[in-house]
Amino acid sequence: MPYARSGGELQVDGVPLARIADAVGTPAYVYSWPAVRDRYAELESALDGTGQRICYSVKANGNLALLARLAKLGAGFDIVSGGELERVLRAGGDPARAVFSGVGKSVEDIDFGIKCGIDAFNVESASELDRIESRARVIGRRARVSIRVNPDVDAHTHPYIATGLKENKFGVPPQVALALYRRAAACPDLQVVGIACHIGSQISQVEPFQEALSGLLGLVDALGKFGIAIEHLDIGGGFGIVYQDEAPLDLAALGDVLRATLGRRPVKLFVEPGRLLVAEAGVLLTRVEYLKPAPAPGYRNFAVVDAAMNDLIRPALYSAWHAVEAVAERRTPTRRWDVVGPVCETGDFLALDRELSLAEGDLLAIREAGAYGSSQSSNYNTRPRPPEVIVDEGGFTVVRKRETVADLLRLES
Repeated sequence: MPYARSGGELQVDGVPLARIADAVGTPAYVYSWPAVRDRYAELESALDGTGQRICYSVKANGNLALLARLAKLGAGFDIVSGGELERVLRAGGDPARAVFSGVGKSVEDIDFGIKCGIDAFNVESASELDRIESRARVIGRRARVSIRVNPDVDAHTHPYIATGLKENKFGVPPQVALALYRRAAACPDLQVVGIACHIGSQISQVEPFQEALSGLLGLVDALGKFGIAIEHLDIGGGFGIVYQDEAPLDLAALGDVLRATLGRRPVKLFVEPGRLLVAEAGVLLTRVEYLKPAPAPGYRNFAVVDAAMNDLIRPALYSAWHAVEAVAERRTPTRRWDVVGPVCETGDFLALDRELSLAEGDLLAIREAGAYGSSQSSNYNTRPRPPEVIVDEGGFTVVRKRETVADLLRLES
């Protein structure tokens, strides 16, 4: 694990977190690049023999330094906006290894993707297919398309991050997909290349992926009867990790099941991991500003820190649980603390009812914050967003500077 204690002090890859906080201030996001690299290698090994392409989900954490390092490992990218495609390009990623998902692609998004030569648009509606076809004709380049199928598979996850049920907004039913494929195959401005699906996030069992892949293979067979060949199957991401007491997804077992399900079919397998690669590599460092002990029974103990829901919204948005650790251990009595921020919302909390030994000024690490932390942050209450730091080879580098209030006001008049 990248985070371990030495002499009672929490470190990342041997670098004291207190040293990083002293250098860049708090709050601050810190990422272990060796942890990301090792998890990428683990997934690559687990999927060996499937013709896999790991398309990193940029929405999880789009920091340019992380994207550049992943591109050097050979990663492709899963993007959901023109802005994310620009990030991939700025980081040196190959657009020909990028897939473009999302239900609301604009004309500008589609034009940008076609001109950059992305590998595939994961098409989510008949209207979107019409728009891609018309823009490809105007630009004079064939657009490569996959249809995103909604397989109605229950991923047994939080309802906000379930995406593969028929009541979700994503994709189209298999019977609709078949009609769209026949239409696309007959269009000279489109090239059919794959089938896509994504059933949700934080999935800890292999069975939903097997069920989804089996459904896609059934569609491959149906398309074959019309002479429509498929190059790749994209089963999305959503590979679960441990935040509290969840069972992690067994990657080796997943690879075995996917290989067995694919058999000898001549198709490549795409996956779109985000959280799996970066969540456990990251922490949010924050410092205790004030302690408000309960004045009487029935009240709560509040530890007010300098990070807030605008920096890490997952607890407020999903009731997400993140472990909290004091960077320096204290040998004093513990209390049950609510770790809260300075934003003027009752929902501004990072952790509730945690057993901690604290004093004002203590440095805390909010764990598993590498995914959907900085990428979902905002400037609510005119709060500048934290810097981002990458730890690698025994040192650390600031890869996104701390914003200033002047940065926030620059575009206003």
